Parts: sequence; structure tokens; C-alpha cells
Amino acid sequence: MKMSKAEQKQQTMQKLIEVAREMFSKKGYADAAMEDIVKQAGVTRGALYHNFGSKEGLFEAVLASVQQEIGERVEAEAARSEEPWQQLILGCLAFVSSAVEQRNKRILLIDGPAVIGWEKWRRMDEENSMRHLREQLQTIKEQGYLRPVSIDALTHLLSGAMNEAVLWISETPDQEKSLEEISAAMTLLLEGYRSK
Repeated sequence: MKMSKAEQKQQTMQKLIEVAREMFSKKGYADAAMEDIVKQAGVTRGALYHNFGSKEGLFEAVLASVQQEIGERVEAEAARSEEPWQQLILGCLAFVSSAVEQRNKRILLIDGPAVIGWEKWRRMDEENSMRHLREQLQTIKEQGYLRPVSIDALTHLLSGAMNEAVLWISETPDQEKSLEEISAAMTLLLEGYRSK
């Protein structure tokens, strides 16, 4: 059965995103050559420009894909518990452990702000990770689990702490040990906001 033009376009876009993600995570945005990306994806340079407009447009699509994947993993991990407070802890720890992965950290936290600009990166972060975090905090507050605190302030505080934790873990020689230390510290930090 022959694919429709829309299906072909979607398949081409997905292939370019997959190949570019691998190259951006291994080489970094600056050293990932467009020619290598299109060659490995088996498409023309014109297809890349037609679907994404530029290398930066492709990178932005890759970044959005990484954010979506991490968001899904956070939600899946949080769903392992029925208890709202435990969902928050599991979700925060899932974000850190997902973001620190080799295939994610450079795209998400190093090249992301540099390539698309700090304001756009923050907007994308707010639409993804921070939105989910804010929703969970709001739910916890409504259920009486959270001490009196501004949800917006706490969302930004926790988001910044988690992003910085990922960068710190990435630079340590024993990342597994560092991840355990961050998990313990994050759990203690969150418990300080718990009301019951």
C-alpha cells in the first residue's frame, strides 16, 4: 500500500529528527554537519530545508522531541505511585535521571539555550517540564500536602535546581554516585515543603 504525501513527509521528518538527535548529542550542534545528517537520513538537503527551514529549525524540532520524551518518562515514573507527594518526588528524580543521559543532556541543557536563545529555550521549558511540575504542585497544594508557598516561585526554584543538578552530575567522574546524592538531596529538599 502506497503512503500518502502527508505520511511520507512525516516519515522524512521523523528520520531527520532521529539522525540529527544522535549527531547533536554526540558531536554537539556546531560540529554536526548538515551533509552528514541528510546523508545518514537518506534524504536530500532540500528535504531538510523544506521541512525545518534550517539547521536551527531542525535542532529546535530535536529539542522539542527530547523534551516530550523526558516529559513522558516523568509522567510514567510518577504514575508508579498513587500517593501525590510520592508522585512529585518520583517525577523530579525521573527528570534528573532522564536529562543526564548522554543522548539528552547536551541537547537539552548545553546546546539548547545557546542555539535557540535563552528566551525561546525558557519558553519551551515552561511549556513542557515546568508546566507538568506546576500542575503537580498545584494538585498537591489543593490536597493540603504543601506548606503555604507560591506555586510559581516553587516551580521556578525546583526547575532551576534540577537543571543545575543535571549539569553538575554530567561533570562528575562518578555519575551514578552523583545521581544518588542528588536523589537524596532532592528528596530532603522536597520534604521541607510538605505539610503533612
